[in-house]
Amino acid sequence: MTPGEICRLYLIVRVFLSYGLDELIPKMRLTLPLRIGRRLLFWMPNRHKDQPLGERLRLALQELGPVWIKFGQMMSTRRDLFPPHIADQLTLLQDRVAPFDGALARKHIELAMGGPLETWFDDFDQQALASASIAQVHTARLKTTGQEVVLKVIRPDIGPIIKADVRLMYRLAGWVPKLMPDGRRLRPREVVREYEKTLLDELNLLREAANAIQLRRNFDGSPMLYVPEVYSDYCRESVLVMERIYGIPVSDIAALEQQNTNMKLLAERGVQVFFTQVFRDSFFHADMHPGNIFVSYEHPEDPCYIGIDCGIVGSLNKDDKRYLAENFIAFFNRDYRKVAELHVDSGWVPRDTNVEDFEFAIRTVCEPIFEKPLAEISFGNVLLNLFNTARRFNMEVQPQLVLLQKTLLYVEGLGRQLYPQLDLWTTAKPFLESWLRDQVGIPAVIRALKEKAPFWAEKLPELPELFYDSLQQHKLLQQSVDKLTSQMQAQRVRQGQSRYLFGVGATLLVSGTILLLGGVELFPAWMMAAGVVAWIVGWKRTV
Repeated sequence: MTPGEICRLYLIVRVFLSYGLDELIPKMRLTLPLRIGRRLLFWMPNRHKDQPLGERLRLALQELGPVWIKFGQMMSTRRDLFPPHIADQLTLLQDRVAPFDGALARKHIELAMGGPLETWFDDFDQQALASASIAQVHTARLKTTGQEVVLKVIRPDIGPIIKADVRLMYRLAGWVPKLMPDGRRLRPREVVREYEKTLLDELNLLREAANAIQLRRNFDGSPMLYVPEVYSDYCRESVLVMERIYGIPVSDIAALEQQNTNMKLLAERGVQVFFTQVFRDSFFHADMHPGNIFVSYEHPEDPCYIGIDCGIVGSLNKDDKRYLAENFIAFFNRDYRKVAELHVDSGWVPRDTNVEDFEFAIRTVCEPIFEKPLAEISFGNVLLNLFNTARRFNMEVQPQLVLLQKTLLYVEGLGRQLYPQLDLWTTAKPFLESWLRDQVGIPAVIRALKEKAPFWAEKLPELPELFYDSLQQHKLLQQSVDKLTSQMQAQRVRQGQSRYLFGVGATLLVSGTILLLGGVELFPAWMMAAGVVAWIVGWKRTV
């Protein structure tokens, strides 16, 4: 380890110990040296004994800074790895850090764009509008049109910090399987690798720009969701320029009620937006926490969401969407056999899984949920229970399903915060059933015909030539098969003759030897010579 890494590791250990996180070290013989070492570090006492363990973990991550805050936020989505009291606290991590100097932001933007800011923008405000761990936002106007825009710029010093902390995370992850009895199941290095990929994706604002453009196109003209326009001509890897929006933060319930927003419709539209993104578009905003969602001031009786920060998106393939929709419907119909079979058919659990045992496990875990009214059943917890049960049957964690689970929990929590009586099932079931009918009925056939028609039209003039080539290939193949059959038949004849000659040769050799040993001198030498000749001829026929 480098001196810098050693210093950083010392700081991390000091913060963890000051919050009493040594309680996470399991009490076993292998960890005895660590527990003894903890007692030797008497100058680092637990200063927060009165607070629960989950809260102490959250506060420690916040103190360690932006990289660890983002890590905790990502880990909060992996509720399959942590008990609820820890996972719930991790979801409370706030990605808010002090802004860096606006003059430095201006300099960094100019460096990325290759010229003075005034070449493209007017009224650039050096006071940051918002600030987070990876980037911060400033306002300006486009010089050509006067359109109000926001400029999102990556923190200039964040790259080295991320690399250094991720290296340490990999080192710490390597210790987890050795220190925890269940450490290998947690797959800590894979978790860190997933986090590293997420961070690197967020560092490339061109990727976020492309995501926002796609989402805006998917909901163009929709009354449910508005995505600000991205000005791609001005975007760079470390700078994103997009339309400035004005809206009410979705978490500001008082402001929404003050302008008489239709809260029931707003909550239902949140669910509809989510399922539309997942099942219609196969492209969903996977970071829909309240800080990224606003509500338009216009038409409060017909409210429209505004979505920003599209750095993290998810997608499902056609099979995953179908199996997921069928899983939800089968679950709410209490058809646990169908749920078990769908998990096996989709490949989410191994093919050799005992379906009866799997069905019983799902029933045992999920049946108590139905003691509640449907309006109170949590979609997110349903999915969590299904995945946790499947993990016991060696289900591999599917990254796209983890993102989906996280987003569903956000959407559900947000919807019930806006309208506590929201019946998520009543809102979602018609959508899922309609989508499934559309996938397997006549509309699906017509859609497939339309999709394939240009390809068929292009290939139609080539059909005679393709047909002739196919006949020629069939003829050549038939000739090859006939030739191979003749060769195999000839080979079988030669093998039969060879076996016969070997048998004759062996008989002559044995007979000649017996006669010679018996003192009979008539013909034995000739018999032995004939036997050798028969063996040689038989061997040549096998070659």
